[in-house]
Amino acid sequence: MRTEMTRSLGVAGIVLMVVAAAAPITVVVANFPLILLESGSIGAPLMILAATLILLLFAVGFTWMTPHVPDAGAFYAYVHQGLGRRAGLGTAAVALLSYVLLTVSMTCYLGVQAGNLLALWTGIELPWWLISAVMIAVVGVLAHRRIDLSAAVLGVVLVLEILAVLAIDLGVLASGRELTPVPFSPAEALSGAPGLGLLFAFLGFFGFEATAVFRHEARDPLRTIPRATYVAVLLIGVLYTVSSWLVISGLGAEDALEAAAASPDSVVVALAGDVVAPIMRDVTQVLVVTSMFACMLGFHNIVSRYLFTLGRRGVLPSALGQVHPVHRAPSRASLAVTGITAVIVLVSALAQLDPVVEIYTWYSGLGAIGVIAMMALTALAVLRFGGRRGPGVRSAPCVRSAPGAARASGGRRAGAVTLAATGLGGLGLFVVLGISLANFPLMVGGTVAAIVCAALLVGAFLLGAVAGPTRSAGAPEDGDAGAGESDDGGPVDEAPVGGAGEDPGLTTDGRRR
Repeated sequence: MRTEMTRSLGVAGIVLMVVAAAAPITVVVANFPLILLESGSIGAPLMILAATLILLLFAVGFTWMTPHVPDAGAFYAYVHQGLGRRAGLGTAAVALLSYVLLTVSMTCYLGVQAGNLLALWTGIELPWWLISAVMIAVVGVLAHRRIDLSAAVLGVVLVLEILAVLAIDLGVLASGRELTPVPFSPAEALSGAPGLGLLFAFLGFFGFEATAVFRHEARDPLRTIPRATYVAVLLIGVLYTVSSWLVISGLGAEDALEAAAASPDSVVVALAGDVVAPIMRDVTQVLVVTSMFACMLGFHNIVSRYLFTLGRRGVLPSALGQVHPVHRAPSRASLAVTGITAVIVLVSALAQLDPVVEIYTWYSGLGAIGVIAMMALTALAVLRFGGRRGPGVRSAPCVRSAPGAARASGGRRAGAVTLAATGLGGLGLFVVLGISLANFPLMVGGTVAAIVCAALLVGAFLLGAVAGPTRSAGAPEDGDAGAGESDDGGPVDEAPVGGAGEDPGLTTDGRRR
């Protein structure tokens, strides 16, 4: 029986998965007005550029470390390799909590948006939780099967989203409205509350680390993951920067703040109808729903891969690390995510929480803080791991599930440029994290709620850090990266290239001879 997942994703496939999870049309319609409102300025394009730069700097170290982390644990695996098993397990717990909450928040918001669209078109009004339940079932079916199906669905949705965003952009250009350079002015971006604007700009990139999460399904991980990471960040950054500038220009530099404050949920939809055609309002509303569905599916797949990796490493029940014999997908892990999502949505509905004001705001706020914290820890892990390497110290040996891993950079220490870029990116991440924590009460609806949410996040990290794997501590499974370090995260000497554990049938880049 085959125990490996389908290795069918190239750069384009992974980029589609990641960018679709970033939900471009949802960011343009919902996040752009929030950046204007929260920052109190029209400096959104410059803020998005700052977020793009931080992530590109972070990506330098993130991709350098890819050959040394031959599993699909993403942030968890990187922190494990760089800061040790305890920190890695704590990060894994935070990852699961964060992405489950982000999945649930998007599921509930999707139920509301789809319900509103259904009522508008048919007059039929259904409770949001019933629509969310249907969406959970559909996502569960798609994610249960091989990754090609999810990639195809996300690819179609993403193409339609980008076409819609480009249509709005071109509509503004064709409308003859003044294209002002003011949004790119540092003085404008620093006016008001730039920290909050940067935070909401940063949220539009969430899920980009999924390039590493899908490494077991990548055709050539050592090449695919770095390329897909840079392409995803650049594509998202350029699209959002240009689109935010044109949206502000379309609304009018002097009127954009007032327009966003008057109707933050519909100001961009109205603009689309004005500069393209009236029907574009309906098209945009439909695409917001499909975009949220794509985002939900993307987050579901990310959580499934985390559970799969933790099951393979013995941290969670090994059944979660099994591959479906037909679909060659982590179907049991996906089924677990479906069940967990359904239970949390059910409990939230029974508690009569408002799906937008409470569920979406609280859950996504907590999930956002968790993701930013994981990225900051990952930057520290790359700095520690890359700074301590030298001759004779090697990563985990390469095995079948990660062809060529740990060969490309062998025992080399990270270069000065890599360490400097990672350090600057990490500094930026910690600044964003500080801003997020300072504004956490506003994000989750009050000080008490903020304390409860923060306690959940810290508790998850501590619980994960003290939890022990069901097999030997940190034992690798099919290429996991735990073999290359001691229990406290320090490196251990291993067999040289071509020794035990290496496949002589593979070339140095992981291809079959």
